[in-house]
Amino acid sequence: MTTDTPATGRVVLLTASHRVAPGLLSWPAWQTLRTADRVLCADASHPQLPYLREAGVTVEHASPAARELVDACAQGATVVVLTSGEGDRKLTDGLARLAGSGRESMPDLELLPGSYDLPGARLLDLVQIMDRIRRECPWSAGQTHHGLAKYAIEEAYELVEAIEEGDRDELREELGDVLLQVVFHSRIAEEGDPDGEGAFSVDDVAGTIVEKLIHRHPHVFGDESAKTPEEVKAHWLRMKAVEKQRDSVTDGVPLGQPGLALAAKLASRARTAGLAVPLPSGSGVGYELLALAVAAEEAGVDPEAALRAAGRAYRDAIRAAEGAGDA
Repeated sequence: MTTDTPATGRVVLLTASHRVAPGLLSWPAWQTLRTADRVLCADASHPQLPYLREAGVTVEHASPAARELVDACAQGATVVVLTSGEGDRKLTDGLARLAGSGRESMPDLELLPGSYDLPGARLLDLVQIMDRIRRECPWSAGQTHHGLAKYAIEEAYELVEAIEEGDRDELREELGDVLLQVVFHSRIAEEGDPDGEGAFSVDDVAGTIVEKLIHRHPHVFGDESAKTPEEVKAHWLRMKAVEKQRDSVTDGVPLGQPGLALAAKLASRARTAGLAVPLPSGSGVGYELLALAVAAEEAGVDPEAALRAAGRAYRDAIRAAEGAGDA
């Protein structure tokens, strides 16, 4: 005579990313929801609920304790718990304690992701956070493009420093600070100019650069061919020239950038255009620096980076001298 072991059922904790549109659940998730004996959700405002009701899934508004959930599965039932975005720590801890006691006949416990984050999904969190800060933070609410411009410059310099120092943790942080500037300016732009005109969003910003990248990479997204970096650059310059319709190769070169970078950029534009332009004559350190910057660019050296490297060496020498003086 054999004794059948009583069925212990199954508890399914169903998670769904708040960064994915509600209702877009995986096929295993929909199958489990449709075949479950009970579907429970503690959050009456859970974003998935309207879509589950529309699909004919009955959801009970309930927040069972671990003991109640185990008892509900005692006769072999499958109970799905639709978790909140923050998770249900109290419930999962309770189930872990019961399972760890060794005295319980536990149902099968399954964590079922109903949707996954795609690459870049955390950018949605940043957009939402920035929107709230703009509305609720007195300082952020009063900022303008002009007022924030200096921070964009500072953060860009700090990013370059992190790159040159080779600090990966610092690099990650500084990239975030630069990204914040983009999102902050985009959020301000949603409000338009003082008259409410010309508004655009971060989606418009992203859409613009996506279109630009596709257009300037016909060897990737079109029928063109490019086998070398030089051919890629030629494509880029040709596409850029068509887009901008510039009257001069110097159009678009920001004159407010650091002097060495400005001189190198102008030299690069002239050289790329095949223009043999003699350097202006003049006396003083400015003309000497111009000649050095142009020579560096011709040699494939970034004069700004080279000067920063020398500056760091000078800083170290100063610190060494300070230390020697204290000895």
